[in-house]
Amino acid sequence: MKIGFIGTGVMGSRMVKQFLSNGYRVMVYNRSPEKAAALVEYGAELRTEISSLSQECDVICTCLAMPDDVQQVYLSGEGVLANAKPKAVCIDFTTVGADTSRMIFEAARDRDISFLDAPVSGGPEGVEQGTLTIMVGGESSVFEKMEPILRIIGEFVQYLGASGAGSIAKLINQYLVAVHSIAASEAMVAGTALGLDPEKLYQLLKVSYGDSRMLRRHMEGFVLSREFAPGGAVKYVHKDVRLANQLFAETGMKQFLGQHAESSFAEAIEQGLADLDMSAVILPLEKECEVIVESVKK
Repeated sequence: MKIGFIGTGVMGSRMVKQFLSNGYRVMVYNRSPEKAAALVEYGAELRTEISSLSQECDVICTCLAMPDDVQQVYLSGEGVLANAKPKAVCIDFTTVGADTSRMIFEAARDRDISFLDAPVSGGPEGVEQGTLTIMVGGESSVFEKMEPILRIIGEFVQYLGASGAGSIAKLINQYLVAVHSIAASEAMVAGTALGLDPEKLYQLLKVSYGDSRMLRRHMEGFVLSREFAPGGAVKYVHKDVRLANQLFAETGMKQFLGQHAESSFAEAIEQGLADLDMSAVILPLEKECEVIVESVKK
């Protein structure tokens, strides 16, 4: 089985390495070919056109940045669906809206090509450890066929139903990521502004009911040490919570916490923080309150 992989960024490159390590032949395409050079050294085969990669591979995976990128890669004349062979299977790991996933699913089905939306959670370390959560939508028979491949990178692989179901679940997850990030940031900035030692406050919160995975991630990995190199960038979380808010609005909800989270991440982008780690969403709050949440032991 030949696997094609389009989009070899932070997550995609690590997925490719895992597939190669498990004996699969993998062909890669990246918009900037030089960024795939390390994968070629690792054993991947570089293709300079999406069309040629699509023609050669049995399974075509994508891990891209934005919904527009996904549509372009799949639906353009030089893209995946116009060039993949019948019976090929496409797996999209990108976080997009359910409408995007369903549109591509229908276009793929018209060409006798299968498509799964399979967004992931767990970050780069999750890929490397094979512990990602993978949320899958599409035809159940296709999922069953592809499950062994997904389990190379995922520990919790959940089939959720028809096309779009995986994307909906991922956006709900990202809604919580964004809301919890803002709540943790507000709490830590407020405590610091009110005279508490940030390190002591964090140690207290993480063993109390106020604990959250995002509190721990942000404080231990980024904020207290003042290191904001991205695992998941501000601009991507903003995109995700914006899409999630559109879903929540469809349910009939009028007011919900994601609206505040979206505006907070937008403010961080306006302040030039788009490419920093999502935890940098705390920086505008620190500026507003004239405090710095940091560890004296950094």
